[in-house]
Amino acid sequence: MAFTAENLAADDRFLAAILHCANQMLSIYRESPRIASIFAAQQRWLMAHAGFALHYGYPGDGKNGLYSGRFIDFSVRNDIASRNTAAAFMQEMLAYRFLRPVPGPDKRTRYLEPTETAEEHFTRWLVAHMMILDSLDGGERAGKVIADPSAMMAAIQPRIAKAIIGSQAVRSPGPTFNLFNWANSGGLVMDYLISRLPEFPRAADRVVVGPLSLRELREQFMISNTHLKRLLTQASNMGSVGWTEPSRKGDFWLSGPFILEYWNYQAAKFAIIDAAAEAVLGPAVLIEPQARRVV
Repeated sequence: MAFTAENLAADDRFLAAILHCANQMLSIYRESPRIASIFAAQQRWLMAHAGFALHYGYPGDGKNGLYSGRFIDFSVRNDIASRNTAAAFMQEMLAYRFLRPVPGPDKRTRYLEPTETAEEHFTRWLVAHMMILDSLDGGERAGKVIADPSAMMAAIQPRIAKAIIGSQAVRSPGPTFNLFNWANSGGLVMDYLISRLPEFPRAADRVVVGPLSLRELREQFMISNTHLKRLLTQASNMGSVGWTEPSRKGDFWLSGPFILEYWNYQAAKFAIIDAAAEAVLGPAVLIEPQARRVV
């Protein structure tokens, strides 16, 4: 039986999974900032999922193939992006060579497909999440995906995309998460802050993560000083982050409610990924339900 968001959120082992996931996203960014920029803000991440799913075959949609008109209409209809933003995203993906034109059934339509580079990085994203799920229950999801990555991506990713696009728990888990995840590079800054957590006692009002270098953040994520300070100031005014000493001195801390927003978002996302994996791969492991109960 697949994990649920509720039992993942209640499992203390899930903190290690969250930290590993945050570090995986940062690792992808350091290796390839352009491809990781797709994961750096929620709108771009949702558009990327939508594009892949339309290419592979969006569940319940009778149409096939990815082309600009279909992608733009889909993005607007699902409240992901405006027509102009969706069109600009498609042009950017072509310019970065993450998409390329291919022949299609209608010669009047310019069909597109993800390039090997784009598919490789998205497969890496999928495998990283499968490995984390496997670490929680001893399953073999990651190995099955690695054994036939193209077929597994085509089968699993559209299911994930449809569920994510329809999930408020993933798209809007809380005000501070939303603040970071809708800002340019804000998702990466948030992943970095979460990756610094030494622990997370659930009753804690705040958790100190140590010194924070704004210069290091600016250089690492190519974010302007003005944009970064505005982002942290807004989060600070919400009581979600801060420093132990006035004037941004001392150690940096994250509030318990902010961490829980991130925790619950990850739980909802991993539950969706696990359900998609189970639908395609079958149950991860044959264990009695009570053996997986969180205590």
